[in-house]
Amino acid sequence: MSIAVLTEEARDDLLARGYSRRQLGRIGALLGAGAVLSQFSNPAQAQSQAAKALIGGTRIGANECWTGPLAPGAQAGAAIVAEGNRYNTAEAYTALMDAVSNVENVPVDRILAWAGSGPPLARTVLAFCSPERGVVTGDPTFETVWGMAAATKTKLSKVPLTADYRHDVKAMLAADPTASFFYICTPNNPTGTVTPLADVEWLVANKPAGSVVVVDEAYLHFSEAPSAVKLAVTRDDVLILRTFSKLFGMAGMRLGLTIGHPDLQKKLMMYDRAPDLSVTAVACGTASITQADLIKARRAEMIAVREETLAHLKKRKIAYIPGSEANMFMIDWKKLSPDEKHTKKMQNAFLAENVQIGRAWDIYPSVSRVSVGSKEDMQKFCAALDKILTA
Repeated sequence: MSIAVLTEEARDDLLARGYSRRQLGRIGALLGAGAVLSQFSNPAQAQSQAAKALIGGTRIGANECWTGPLAPGAQAGAAIVAEGNRYNTAEAYTALMDAVSNVENVPVDRILAWAGSGPPLARTVLAFCSPERGVVTGDPTFETVWGMAAATKTKLSKVPLTADYRHDVKAMLAADPTASFFYICTPNNPTGTVTPLADVEWLVANKPAGSVVVVDEAYLHFSEAPSAVKLAVTRDDVLILRTFSKLFGMAGMRLGLTIGHPDLQKKLMMYDRAPDLSVTAVACGTASITQADLIKARRAEMIAVREETLAHLKKRKIAYIPGSEANMFMIDWKKLSPDEKHTKKMQNAFLAENVQIGRAWDIYPSVSRVSVGSKEDMQKFCAALDKILTA
């Protein structure tokens, strides 16, 4: 693997931003190592691999939706299977873009579809950073940007969340006033908490010239918080990430979106061209995105189950991070498990009850992320918790 995997346009762009030819060689090798990039674009795979050991168990560790696609999406996907011998058509892609445009009130030329939102996120560091100007994120947050920054030796600044678990945008700007890229995940993974749109707007208004704000809204459909998509429509320095993997129940089908100025999309495509999408994903996504009532109903179902589960935790005096507006929450095991391996001990205890919960982040070593599954899933989680508490 060598510099040859970079297009001439990408090489010129990287050189213009100050990368050396030696650094280009390292980036070219990274891009050529598909397995390396895939681990940055989909950390949830590790949770899915761990779930293979569960036979008929409860999988609430990878933020997957507890059920499959919305019914109209599933029907559209099933119907197109008969045409799976044919490549995707321009008409099918156009129908998806038109559906997204109508729902989000976004011009079609600012929308691009991907095989999930992970692939474009994995390229944001390459597309927007430089040797002198790095990236700033919250901590904890989704780690794809961290992995790419480490692999490319890009300066990375991690800023702890505020006391109420939102991104501290003023501290993020202060951490690196010359950064070229600021990453905000809202609702945040793993805390599920929302960073107010006003805070995002403040960062966009006060960030350094020429820098980009990437707002990852993978979990937005689980929340009623407003989207930052209007910023991506009116500005050339804000990029929105969306995915069909979460509320839409399409994680295995791989479909995501970037919304932003065509120039930002072009930079992403220097390192990962818009992929050939499966006909089933496109058909399912096109039929699903317009289902406002079904989206609202699925959101309400998740919220009701999440709140019932949190009420059980409160009853059992188990600490958790408050304020989640997504299909996840974080439990602090510190008081329950006094040794230094809180999360691993509790993961193993739940696995013994055939329930798979999520992992920890370094900044919160005693805290595990738990995904919200079906009502039955969470009843099994609560029963396993009760058994562990009385063991």
